[in-house]
Amino acid sequence: MAETQTESDLSYIAKLTRVRAAAGIVLRDEAGRVLVVHPTYKDVWEIPGGTVEPDESPADACVREVREELGLSVSAGALLCVDWVPASPPWDGGLMFVFDGGVLTPDQIATIRLCPDELDRYEFIEPERLHEVLNSRLARRVAAAVAAIGRGGVYLEDGVATSSR
Repeated sequence: MAETQTESDLSYIAKLTRVRAAAGIVLRDEAGRVLVVHPTYKDVWEIPGGTVEPDESPADACVREVREELGLSVSAGALLCVDWVPASPPWDGGLMFVFDGGVLTPDQIATIRLCPDELDRYEFIEPERLHEVLNSRLARRVAAAVAAIGRGGVYLEDGVATSSR
């Protein structure tokens, strides 16, 4: 039997903080370089991924975005990091999830097909060069995610690991 919500419950729920969510994936080549993509609609580089849609999990969003943007079927592996991003109007604060997509084989890389409405190019970048192509917040996030591979996920705030509180 469904629980009935009172007017007080609904009022409380309406006042709760809302956050946006997005999910990205770290895909590497056999040399350990990280796949970055260039969207057609902005002049920045990013990792594959995108916004979590209503009723979609971050892992499912990640898999969907990689399929749509790159034509690849991959699994969202271990959660590498969650990054709390403070509000920057008009954007609300957000939770950014980064998953491990593993190492792509040369055959998988050969099958990459960019969605022309979304992306115009991709490159594999050495982890130590991420700060040269990604904006500073994303570079910090992706560097922390790469460092977490095989070691367990990390919690970040604005791309910076926080100490226990």
